[in-house]
Amino acid sequence: MAKISIDDIRAAAQRIAPYVHRTPVMSSAALNRIANAEIFFKCENLQKAGAFKIRGATNAVFALEQAAADRGVATHSSGNHAAALALAAHNRGIPATVVMPDNAVPVKRAAVTHYGASIVLCEPTLAAREATLASVVEFSRATVIHPYNDERVIAGQATVALELCAEIDSLDCVIAPVGGGGLLSGTALSVRACSPRTRVFGAEPDCCDDARQSFHSGRLLPATGNRSIADGLLTSLGDKTFAIIREQVEDILTVSEQEIVSAMRLIWERMKLVVEPSAAVPLAVLLKHSRRFAGQRVGIVLSGGNVDVESVPWRNA
Repeated sequence: MAKISIDDIRAAAQRIAPYVHRTPVMSSAALNRIANAEIFFKCENLQKAGAFKIRGATNAVFALEQAAADRGVATHSSGNHAAALALAAHNRGIPATVVMPDNAVPVKRAAVTHYGASIVLCEPTLAAREATLASVVEFSRATVIHPYNDERVIAGQATVALELCAEIDSLDCVIAPVGGGGLLSGTALSVRACSPRTRVFGAEPDCCDDARQSFHSGRLLPATGNRSIADGLLTSLGDKTFAIIREQVEDILTVSEQEIVSAMRLIWERMKLVVEPSAAVPLAVLLKHSRRFAGQRVGIVLSGGNVDVESVPWRNA
């Protein structure tokens, strides 16, 4: 298992503090009634670059020795990590190159360009992304900052739950979405250290439930689904994130596409918060499994708000 201590997480919090928001924790009486639970939403949709990813990217970029930093950084990402790494590199004044699939959401490609990174497009497969990134690195000698399977990134993402636990005590559980597992593994590490009695759950779409299958089989299985409205959760777990999740997480629960859309709409309408579909998956899990969480104090990570408002799922309903 990746060796990330609470001291590493606190050091990450200090390192990234000048460059990220300490996002608010919000609640909704209406959603509490609907879920029959007391919910505390950690609003990473209000984070810089629009998602929690800026935390891990910033920690990784600012942890680099100067010689490595001068050669720049590179990654492959379909969205939020791409924008986060671009902004983190901009803040340090170093070059960044992002390999993106050619079907990436336009608003996320625009964010990467806005923050000054170079984009290299490729076919929308993991093999193509990795091969293209390898070519970029061979030419530039840039340091690869993996979207999630990196201890520095995990420690940065862990600061989300570090803040949540500092602000809200006596949580019965925390639910975070899971794609590659950087956020969920980091959440589990912080919660275990700061609030050992609090259980941590992962939330995932039914149609791409490789994390749930991996968790219950004890074997790291690749992602097989390639279509979900929660496009940020289509990646496979990494070996580092899986090891932490397997040991520290209570369970991974899944929901349908329609349940994700319904939860997303509830957040928009009842809380007046713009969240992307991936961010709505934890609330969808809470609502689907309401008996399991009834009467509890539940922390939910709203992971991001980078959504194309021209294509919200209920726009033409």
